[in-house]
Amino acid sequence: MTYSIVARDPRTGEMGVAVQSHYFSVWSVVTWARAGVGAVATQSITEPRYGPLGLELMAAGKSAPEALKALVAADPTPEVRQVAMIDSKGRTAAHTGRRCIPCAGHTMGNGVSCQGNIMRTRRVWGAMRRDFERNRKLPLPERLISALEAAEAAGGDARGKQSAAILVVSGEVGAADWGGRVVELRIEDHPEPLNELKRLMRYRRAYDWVDKGDSEIASGKPSAALRSYERALGLVPEIDEIKYWVGISLLTTRGRERGLALLREVFASDSAYVRLTKEIIKAGSLPIDPSVKRAFP
Repeated sequence: MTYSIVARDPRTGEMGVAVQSHYFSVWSVVTWARAGVGAVATQSITEPRYGPLGLELMAAGKSAPEALKALVAADPTPEVRQVAMIDSKGRTAAHTGRRCIPCAGHTMGNGVSCQGNIMRTRRVWGAMRRDFERNRKLPLPERLISALEAAEAAGGDARGKQSAAILVVSGEVGAADWGGRVVELRIEDHPEPLNELKRLMRYRRAYDWVDKGDSEIASGKPSAALRSYERALGLVPEIDEIKYWVGISLLTTRGRERGLALLREVFASDSAYVRLTKEIIKAGSLPIDPSVKRAFP
């Protein structure tokens, strides 16, 4: 009752899975991935064990086709399952049981598998694959979301829309199962889950730029930091939180005037940040000169 995509980016080694469904909290049963190992989508009359067991088999050295074949053979009712897997070498495998509710099917390509069941048309999974292969220049998370949009445009879930999710992991083996997660976003329940997923992806990228700017400040690269911060602000001009902390960070650099301008903008919008700033100064956590402090309300 879902459409999904699993894929690997050969440029970065990142692997991911993305999904949309008319089902509450679809991520909790469909999306599985582990850094340096692979990704799994398990759906239809869902057997969640395909996720963790598939990852365990691939971590032990099985290819995605070998892992899926073993799990399908052990399943007492494989005819109602739909599962796709991809491993760290980009090998894909998919299974659509003969009793999955139509329209149901899948298509595999080089480093990608797209699948759906209870779709409005049989064009859905092909539309996902074509879109994914056409957008090779995009980062993997954006490619996956774009493929979901293509599926929706081709008809999507016969019942409509409710939830969506994306999970992208590093191609490098993580120190722990939860490590190496590049992007993990979940829309539990929303009238337009893909639009909401895109919005959160934009926020994720903005915070990535803020983190990069902070690292550049710490490394003594204020000019680079200012460029990174401006990238963040360009993505999410509506978020006062980002404006505020970027402004605070810039106060100790050659971008001080830009920082003050951002802070004044935030102060005019939300007085809570005025109180917060006074507390930060009082606590001695803001090492700036008195002339800058006097510019605050």
